[in-house]
Amino acid sequence: VQLQASGGGLVQAGGSLRLSCAVSGRTVPGYVMGWFRQAPGKEREFVAARIWSGDIVNYADSVKGRFSISRDAENTGYLQMNVLKAEDTAVYYCAGRYGSVSTFQRYYRFWGQGTLVTVSS
Repeated sequence: VQLQASGGGLVQAGGSLRLSCAVSGRTVPGYVMGWFRQAPGKEREFVAARIWSGDIVNYADSVKGRFSISRDAENTGYLQMNVLKAEDTAVYYCAGRYGSVSTFQRYYRFWGQGTLVTVSS
């Protein structure tokens, strides 16, 4: 499985942005898509994750109600980010694993390159 994230950019606080994660390779049942982010000078942290072929999702408390993780009928996952705040500024990574939804990055086997999101206040 190979992942490629895109969609980052500069946005004003309060605005929206949608990140995409193109998944190549087989996403057999049990595949989990996750999003993580790393702000300047901070550790990488969990943002959201979902079962690829199901409804189980999990969000970090800091993004609940503002971010939404989804996928299309093909092989692209999304992270819709609304009401963006300056503290959402980070490099965002999509990740994948087989198994259950997890908030721990060490359990994710597949990683895409990051895409930078900058929120101006």
